[in-house]
Amino acid sequence: MQWTSSGLIIGVRRHGETSVIAEVMVAGHGRTLGLIRGGRSTKLAATLQPGNTVQVVWRARLEEHLGTMTVELIDARAADLIADRTRLYASQLLCELLRLLPERDPHDRLLGLVVDALDDGKSKLALGVELARFELALLDELGFGLDLSACAVTGVTTDLTHVSPKTGRAVSREPAKPYCDRLLRLPPFLISDAGATTADVADAFRLTGYFLAMHVWDARQVEPPAIRDALIDALREA
Repeated sequence: MQWTSSGLIIGVRRHGETSVIAEVMVAGHGRTLGLIRGGRSTKLAATLQPGNTVQVVWRARLEEHLGTMTVELIDARAADLIADRTRLYASQLLCELLRLLPERDPHDRLLGLVVDALDDGKSKLALGVELARFELALLDELGFGLDLSACAVTGVTTDLTHVSPKTGRAVSREPAKPYCDRLLRLPPFLISDAGATTADVADAFRLTGYFLAMHVWDARQVEPPAIRDALIDALREA
């Protein structure tokens, strides 16, 4: 069987003397691995960099096989990422988070969010906003989405300010007041088009990080990406 689609390189590891196994987030096919013969050549080295968008042709005799890949460069953003520490950290974190997804399970919404986040020209604050929104969407795609549509206590859909760490449901301002020290702050930009401050972005990462730890990292007994803290610090400095 064979298919062709565009995808984002999220990782490459050596295989034998001349080949590599590439890990690509592919539109319509999800996180896909494939053998690229001659992938360690100078010609392909620049193409097979995490963060680059490529055209992928995947072939295998059976669908469950590893398969072979050929790739053609579409968007060579890796060089620009290396020149910008914060964007490089963001790319590394996004690639690590995409690896939490099951293989060959399409998640085109997440792929679109990643590509948008990695595009150049945005401020560091805007990048932080997009990364936090990505982590929130990732929780949803993994089946652990937060219910931020209405207050868990009163049912109102406005003035939502906090999230319960136990239920993952939003809480509005008045019911939250006696329990603010036990609740997680809900930055407005996560549920609306409101602007964000550096403090809002930090609170958003605290919120998504809490539930990623609860449902994913701790549950799978894996460490959170080390680059995540470094990225949050870089965004705070910016």
